[in-house]
Amino acid sequence: MSTTDDRETRSCVSCGLNIAGTNAAAFKCPDCGEQIYRCAKCRKQSNLYECPDCGFMGP
Repeated sequence: MSTTDDRETRSCVSCGLNIAGTNAAAFKCPDCGEQIYRCAKCRKQSNLYECPDCGFMGP
């Protein structure tokens, strides 16, 4: 059996793009500490994001 099914799928919180194996940013929400992932395109364009846990919004 393969353990690849156990890996967490990571997606950009702004656009929903699967970011596995890309140049993405991972950081903790400033309010609640939830792990947030953003793709390089959304970071470069300064697209807004919203924490899925607490609703904090940032650029």
